[in-house]
Amino acid sequence: MKAAVLNQIGDTKLELRDDVSTADVGPREIRIRVKATGVCHSDLSAMDGTLPALAPGIIGHEGAGVVTEIGSLVDTLAVGDHVIVTFVPPCGSCPNCLRGQPHLCAIHAIAAFTTPRFRVGDTPVFGYAGLGTFAEELVIPAAGAVKIAEDIPFEIAALVACGVMTGVGAVINTAKVEPGSTVVVIGCGGVGVSVIQGARLAGAAQIIAVDPVLDKHGTARHFGATHATTPDGLAALNAELAGSMGFDYAFDVVGIPATIRSAWDNARRGGTVVVVGAGRADAMVEFSAQELFLHDKRLLGSFYGGATVRRDYLRLLGLWREGRLDLAGMISKRITLDEINDGLDALRGPGTLIRQIVTFE
Repeated sequence: MKAAVLNQIGDTKLELRDDVSTADVGPREIRIRVKATGVCHSDLSAMDGTLPALAPGIIGHEGAGVVTEIGSLVDTLAVGDHVIVTFVPPCGSCPNCLRGQPHLCAIHAIAAFTTPRFRVGDTPVFGYAGLGTFAEELVIPAAGAVKIAEDIPFEIAALVACGVMTGVGAVINTAKVEPGSTVVVIGCGGVGVSVIQGARLAGAAQIIAVDPVLDKHGTARHFGATHATTPDGLAALNAELAGSMGFDYAFDVVGIPATIRSAWDNARRGGTVVVVGAGRADAMVEFSAQELFLHDKRLLGSFYGGATVRRDYLRLLGLWREGRLDLAGMISKRITLDEINDGLDALRGPGTLIRQIVTFE
């Protein structure tokens, strides 16, 4: 089959090959024919070493497709089912799952770093985050797929697998934004736009979008932002709207020390700061012991939007069906797997792309 291979960490290009095969389907696993996958900034972060990944490997972690084979012990899915994949399959029985935090389940996540999902000739090849959706087929644990209705377009379903779940979930699950509150969102890419949509769904009165790219301001307003500014203009907007006291909730969707610090500085005393962006392990943010004590702010990480995927995927699709969550508008461009490197290059630039979707015929 065809797949885009990362030969080593640090490569800026993926090698498109047609001699890739999947691992065999185990008793509790399924084979999926990938129909659509999103090109996410986390894929770039895997390639350059910001996020942990193994090479040689198949990148891609945001996808949807059709089940074509099931293992002998799989009774939750059937051949022909349409599914969305998840890069954090919940095992259902570990301490994290039992305490109601299945997005922190490490059982299958650890296996992703020890179990190659593909082969190129005799060489074992790993799937990024246990998936590898830049391939025509994948073999994953049955727990890593959520069945959806057959009338949902695959490109719509693929968006839910990462970017939308991460952004909306950060608002609804992690921060629990209250109606009538004020929200600032730093970074207006695909996940940032999803945070904005989540804040709108939660009933926030003011949603301030912050991005250095001016063309993204109109996009942010389209998805629900009430105000938009560059980072340099945020202090003035804070003064105008909040008397320089800060906003109720501040979301960093970039993941670098400067933007995390900005989120902290622009949250009010007693407010909530949520780190959504995936930063480097060696990127350090500095706070004084006194300000942590005096400001009484909540500083929260938000991994995968605190998702309970079997509940939340279907909730998000329900909101999409009712016209309350704009997923089609998030698709900036449809490309083929042959164009994946061009798609990644576009994502590296300062443009206004929200999500590129690779569609498989």
